[in-house]
Amino acid sequence: MTETIVMLDMTTEARANEIRAFLPPGMIFKHGTARGEAHMKEIIADADYAIAGQVAVSGDVLRAARKLKLLHKWGVGVDNIDVATARELGVKVARTTGSNAVPVAEFALGLMLASLRGIAHGNAVLKTGEWRGPAGLPTPTYLLSGKTVGVIGFGAIGQRLARILRGFGCAVLYNKRSRLKPEEEKELNASFASVADILRTSDVVSLNCPLTEETANLIDKAALQTMKKSAVLVNVARGGIVVEDDLIWALKNRVITAAAMDVFETEPLPSDSPLLQPLDNLVVTPHLAAIAADIFEPTLRRMIGNMLHVSRGEPVPEKDLVV
Repeated sequence: MTETIVMLDMTTEARANEIRAFLPPGMIFKHGTARGEAHMKEIIADADYAIAGQVAVSGDVLRAARKLKLLHKWGVGVDNIDVATARELGVKVARTTGSNAVPVAEFALGLMLASLRGIAHGNAVLKTGEWRGPAGLPTPTYLLSGKTVGVIGFGAIGQRLARILRGFGCAVLYNKRSRLKPEEEKELNASFASVADILRTSDVVSLNCPLTEETANLIDKAALQTMKKSAVLVNVARGGIVVEDDLIWALKNRVITAAAMDVFETEPLPSDSPLLQPLDNLVVTPHLAAIAADIFEPTLRRMIGNMLHVSRGEPVPEKDLVV
């Protein structure tokens, strides 16, 4: 019996062939070639399994599937998947919990350094042919070493980031729904703090939390005004956590020194987005934090393994199962 896997995101045929090399006999792979729900409905219709990376999967898309058994997130966050409809339809939803912790944590570190030291701005200006040197820096630059870093969201990614920051001698404050045990805090050299205290005292604030009712629009004008004027904000979590218009206002008015965003309320980021206007203290990247060639094979094998569990009538491992 042949079963079909469909990747709902657009990808290249070259990448598709790399994926096909890992498929077991009896499985074929198809992928998105256009953006939008109409195309997603078309390609999911006869799929046995679907993979979603960065695309949102609505209830309408799920209802277009005639025999879908499993929708697999390539990554962790399922806030852009209609999990309730999947449950209603009897479609299992899984994710690769913890698979992107190292790449996202490293990327967050990179955005911190790019913002604190003017790396991104210096690169952009020099590529125009101008050598401005230190006199051309738009804001003061700061070391990361010895600074206080606040991590909002302290799951696998936030904890990995804390481990990395030990090498910089940083004091790490963290916030999560349930506080860690004292021995865990000691091992990570991290101290629990309220979100308000993190915003008020941190030199760098890193957002690593899921998008929930609690965290939606968490970083608004009021929150930004409580931060240090020298502070840097880094978002590698979800776009809806930051009120983007408020962030632009804060950057223009130097309420905070700089920010770096890898995620946005609307993705792909529209070409006329205010976030793409000339802002010399904002670094933006197109949702790249979880992308690393090193984890491609193990993540893909894990997803295919979960599909094979379903194919054989076996349960998906609890650590990966959402519904």
